[in-house]
Amino acid sequence: MSEEPVPRSDAPSSRPKGLLEQMEELMAALNADLSDLHQEAESRGRLSGSAGD
Repeated sequence: MSEEPVPRSDAPSSRPKGLLEQMEELMAALNADLSDLHQEAESRGRLSGSAGD
């Protein structure tokens, strides 16, 4: 299984995405995933009081 870039319909076909743009998209997706995990952990009570407030 190879990881090849898939052209997006909203991206111009003449210019591939730059590394910075790819990294920004990956960081945004990672941030969203971490936020979801954080909310899930809080709802289970695993993080309540762990900050030491």
